[in-house]
Amino acid sequence: MMLNLTLIGIGTGNPEHLTLQAIRAMNRQDLILIPHKGEGKADLAGLRRTICNEVVTNTATRIVEFELPVRNEATADYRMRVDDWHDAIAAAWQGAMAQHPDAQKVALLVWGDPSLYDSTLRIAARLDRAPVLEVIPGITSLHALTAAHAIPVNDIGEPFVVTTGRRLRDEGWPPGVDIAVIMLDAGGAFETLNPTGIDIWWAAYVGMPEQIIRAGKLADIATEITALRAEARARHGWIMDIYILRRKVP
Repeated sequence: MMLNLTLIGIGTGNPEHLTLQAIRAMNRQDLILIPHKGEGKADLAGLRRTICNEVVTNTATRIVEFELPVRNEATADYRMRVDDWHDAIAAAWQGAMAQHPDAQKVALLVWGDPSLYDSTLRIAARLDRAPVLEVIPGITSLHALTAAHAIPVNDIGEPFVVTTGRRLRDEGWPPGVDIAVIMLDAGGAFETLNPTGIDIWWAAYVGMPEQIIRAGKLADIATEITALRAEARARHGWIMDIYILRRKVP
């Protein structure tokens, strides 16, 4: 039986980020899988359920949660850790789908967009049974960040790079650009930089009711952002943040 797998971008936690295309796709499904990441991140699954409750009107669509495997941080090699984790997630998807063998149309709801710093497409490629894939684009955290600050990413003709906090921490400022968008920062990678001449536009939980935003000179507000981030993470049990760095080169 052919598996039709739809990856639906759902924005950054605000149900109003859903496109009409996403809503229609959700209502075409036999099964929507929702990952549960443990008690500390239970509200992430809750947000997905809330979105489904608001827009899924097809009574034949089943909403099913499954336990998301935890990444093993004991392995020294980063790429090996990620590869093993993705294998485990693919197995978890297959286990959840095996409990509903009649489901031919299955969807996963992806934060932001399935194409920007998200591994859902790579995980789908690891399934034992190759699915027919459909991808529904979504509003990304970068879109939501620039909207929250009412700014463009760059000035006219200026290039920029989108990278991770890990790479910023390990490799320093990306070469060849003066604007960097930083995603997936485990915490304070900007603190490794010489802050002179660098401006930052930062947001956590962007687009959600819990949204926190700050902007200014990195030298002036780095400590405040670090404190805000730690307090928010302690309160919610998780944090998703993103920021733009722009440096002025003499």
